[in-house]
Amino acid sequence: MPSEPESAPAAFTRAGQDAVTFSRRVAGTALARSERHRSENRELLKEFGRRRLSGAAEPAPSALRGAARRFRAARGLPMPAEPVAPEPVPVRPEISPEQTRTGEEDEDFSQSRIMSRGS
Repeated sequence: MPSEPESAPAAFTRAGQDAVTFSRRVAGTALARSERHRSENRELLKEFGRRRLSGAAEPAPSALRGAARRFRAARGLPMPAEPVAPEPVPVRPEISPEQTRTGEEDEDFSQSRIMSRGS
């Protein structure tokens, strides 16, 4: 027996119910994914704490950069240009005692020296 065409109010009700069902499914999936990420983050935090307490060395910056590069590549994210290492700052040369200035322009403002000048 052929089915009768659905009336407009019935079609609208069915479409609404389908939308609610779909949104509940999507929300459930998102909540499950979020909980999985939280669980993974808790485990990573515990592992980090154990490593720090045991005195293990922190990962090298190059290892962290490599992990970030793999993460971005796996997800098709853009790769930012790697920062260029800054130039090392030159060390100021030591000033020898012979190079220091002496004379009236180098006044000593220590308390004992000031007190002895006034008397």
